[in-house]
Amino acid sequence: MNLTSSPSNGKKVGILGVPVGYGAGKTGSELGVEAMRLSPIRGHALIDHIRSLGYSVEDLGNVEIVKPAIPGDTETHPRFIDEMVASCANIATAVKGVLAGGALPVILGGDHSIAIGSVAGVASHARDEGNEIGLIWFDAHADINTPETSLSGNIHGMPFSALLGQGDERLVNIEGFSPKINREYCAHVGARDLDAGERQIVHQLELRDNFFTMSDIDKRGMLACVEDAIAIASRAPGGYAVTFDVDMIDPRFAPGSGTLVRGGATYREAHLALEVIAENGGMRSFEIVEVNPMLDQSNITVELACELILSALGKTIL
Repeated sequence: MNLTSSPSNGKKVGILGVPVGYGAGKTGSELGVEAMRLSPIRGHALIDHIRSLGYSVEDLGNVEIVKPAIPGDTETHPRFIDEMVASCANIATAVKGVLAGGALPVILGGDHSIAIGSVAGVASHARDEGNEIGLIWFDAHADINTPETSLSGNIHGMPFSALLGQGDERLVNIEGFSPKINREYCAHVGARDLDAGERQIVHQLELRDNFFTMSDIDKRGMLACVEDAIAIASRAPGGYAVTFDVDMIDPRFAPGSGTLVRGGATYREAHLALEVIAENGGMRSFEIVEVNPMLDQSNITVELACELILSALGKTIL
């Protein structure tokens, strides 16, 4: 298979790796960064496939991560809070740098805690320009716990709430302002496993109409739900960030993640969602998280994650 690159026409992508795994309960998602970056897809690396879509691409390496001194040993709640705050500050700075250079950030995770920093970076860049951004969050889980509602203390269950201004002030105030996203501009797609505290928060914040659960997708179809999510996020004048947790997809198609829940989106539904987002043209950053090669089977989750990145960047069947 030969890949041919067309002229970029000014389209630029900056790839950032964010190898954080200690925000999750299981180790291994930090390895997803290099797995996606280096794993050959039909004989070619991810960066080559992105170039074939007509982008100029620069791989900017990995963000500097502050790691726990003793992995797995912590008495803090949330867990590893100091290291996470420092890392998210670095993530936000790196993402802002990509945007300042006129490129679209493609962020390879890492567990979903990294969204606290990555979305903060996009929101901060927009704020500097007098704008606000929206957010589309793909996930089997709400990720809207706070330290008070979380039983585990794992920060990968808290990023959505932190971006909305809820929870630990150190996470909430990354980049010096809060909330990062107006709740009217955010949409969540694919939820099917929420904690009791999360359900309460969703209703307290009057976010039910912003959540498109798997039950909604079953009833209405993925296309209708994603189109509504785009409409919500597009209310923001500065476009929207997209963050995609691979556990949104059913484990039959994506077994390599640490918090699997049966009954998720199919392979084609996931691609359809991102193809529609690419067609809309409002995306300002794309992030994919929770790819765990230690739990994968025959590398299918890693390959799927790379394919989803390409769909989000505009790859089509014809």
